[in-house]
Amino acid sequence: MTSQISSGPGELDDHPSVKRVRGVLAERGATGAIVVLGDHARTAPLAAEQLGVGVAQIANSLVFAVPDDSAPGGRRPLLVLTSGAHRVDTAKVAALVGAPRLDRADADFVRETTGFAIGGVAPVGHTSPVQTLVDTDLAQFDEVWAAGGHPRTVFPTTYDELVRITGGAPADVA
Repeated sequence: MTSQISSGPGELDDHPSVKRVRGVLAERGATGAIVVLGDHARTAPLAAEQLGVGVAQIANSLVFAVPDDSAPGGRRPLLVLTSGAHRVDTAKVAALVGAPRLDRADADFVRETTGFAIGGVAPVGHTSPVQTLVDTDLAQFDEVWAAGGHPRTVFPTTYDELVRITGGAPADVA
């Protein structure tokens, strides 16, 4: 665990994505504050190591491209908030959302549809509406951690609060 974790004022306070997430968290009554990590945490294991928690407590933000003829470019985003210990079963999730398949979303698609860069996709604060599924496995933990809008920011929350603030649907995604 790094000793560089900070929840006070810092260099990322004015980052537009972090400010957007912080505002939505406050607006929706979330209880946890954004924490700045000492190093980038683009993966669940890196975040868990810095926070001193189990990788399963990290709510990984995975964006998929769902084929949809009515969406711009023929694809719409799907955000799956999954336990960092899981690998998403894309066939199962595609069936859950009524899609023929899920496609891997590239960095441009992620940024265009969420407003975030890969590695910092938060569960809230997207620049346009994003359908969200929340892994039911996260419910076993009193505290889970989610991205805060930048690869060095996260915030603590609970499973119930994560479902509430995202408007996401609980789902078995692994």
